[in-house]
Amino acid sequence: MIRDRKFYHSFFAMVVVLILQNVITLSVNLADNIMLGAYSEAALAGVAAVNQIQFVYQQILLGIGEAVVILGAQYFGKGETNPLKKISSIALHFALIVAAGLFLAVCLWPDALVAAFTPDQEIIEQGVSYLGIIRYTYVFFAVTQILLATLRSTGTVRIALGLSVWSLAVNCCINYTLIYGHFGAPQLGVMGAAIGTLAARVSELLILLLYIAKKEGHLRLSLADYLHTDRNLRRDYWKVLLPVLTGSILWGMNNAVQNAILGHMSTSAIAANSVASTMFLLVKSMAVGASSTASVFIGRAVGEGDSGRVRQYARTMQVLFLAIGAASSAVLFLVRIPILSLYQLEPETMRLADTFLLILCVIIIGMSYQMPTNLGIVRGGGDTRYVMILDFVSIWCIVLPLSYTMAFVMNASSVVVLWCLNLDQIFKCVPAFLKCNFGNWAKKLTRETAGKGFEDILEKGEGNYGSHRN
Repeated sequence: MIRDRKFYHSFFAMVVVLILQNVITLSVNLADNIMLGAYSEAALAGVAAVNQIQFVYQQILLGIGEAVVILGAQYFGKGETNPLKKISSIALHFALIVAAGLFLAVCLWPDALVAAFTPDQEIIEQGVSYLGIIRYTYVFFAVTQILLATLRSTGTVRIALGLSVWSLAVNCCINYTLIYGHFGAPQLGVMGAAIGTLAARVSELLILLLYIAKKEGHLRLSLADYLHTDRNLRRDYWKVLLPVLTGSILWGMNNAVQNAILGHMSTSAIAANSVASTMFLLVKSMAVGASSTASVFIGRAVGEGDSGRVRQYARTMQVLFLAIGAASSAVLFLVRIPILSLYQLEPETMRLADTFLLILCVIIIGMSYQMPTNLGIVRGGGDTRYVMILDFVSIWCIVLPLSYTMAFVMNASSVVVLWCLNLDQIFKCVPAFLKCNFGNWAKKLTRETAGKGFEDILEKGEGNYGSHRN
């Protein structure tokens, strides 16, 4: 265990900022849900269906950005910023292609995309109205996320928090005005919520670009940096990206399939799951913040070639993850009733949402250990294929077939199905512990040693990570 107070100060300072950023970002969706829930349950369910498309898109962007962090943190650890700029350029080009592709898809097949998540025609109509405006956020969101990932690889995270606060304020003000038609504005319902999100996405990108031009000091990014790439770095980036992106897409599709399974069971299950999952995602921000922080810390240490620090980080962080899991469970349990009281839902939907949240109080403990261990330590250390394989086997070979069988063959209740859909967050703790403590996962990915195991790099005197198991 690390005894240096500076480590804990630096670790938790970054964790807290990233938690707040995630909480505030997700609060945008929570604000939409609360305001739309008071407006109409059909509007709430329609936006929830569209948000499944948005979630898959966000997972793709997350994968593209995480590959920047994994590779870029190692270069930054070595004190090399020019390769990081080129990696960011490569990632942005790809993200813009994805954004354009999704925009074209929702323009051509909006009804079919929303109908994939619910058969209810009224919900589909509400979702299509929302999608008609929200599609214009895709490009702005892509640029913002890649730039923030680039800054995060250097440890710069506070600007992301500031942008999240701004986005929440803009979105809530416009939602309040346009959903209900306050202050003489037209009553637009779901379209008002979409306009609020679009305004938030555009304004946050403008602020971020201004920050990079005037304040950012580590990289000194400019437009010229994004007009050129490097062939060798492109190959390196894609080696890191493909497993990460595959895992992100699988996870995004998994979430969409999960909601489709629940959505085809009952309308109350859709609304209850939307409420519960939004609250769960807020509390899950603790694990997300820990995972992102661990990735930066581990990546820098691997880039510097400091095997002793990597070992200490891995041991210490696992204990911290367990503490974060216990705290997350307690927070979710305590806030569930006060937040549920803000919704105007039918009694059956309210009871179902409360039951879902009690289940998630247990799930969050396992998630808070296995996710940052797998994504932050193992994948952040350079072993990107392991997490992809683990997620594929656990989700697509175990969780989804089991959940589908329970829902549509055994006709189990939505409560039983929810347990089945989240079981992987518990049983993945075992392979996470074994891989992190007894496996070889630290790989130096920077140009001169790309693809070699950390143990190969440190043969000259510091030894193999896997051999130190104190």
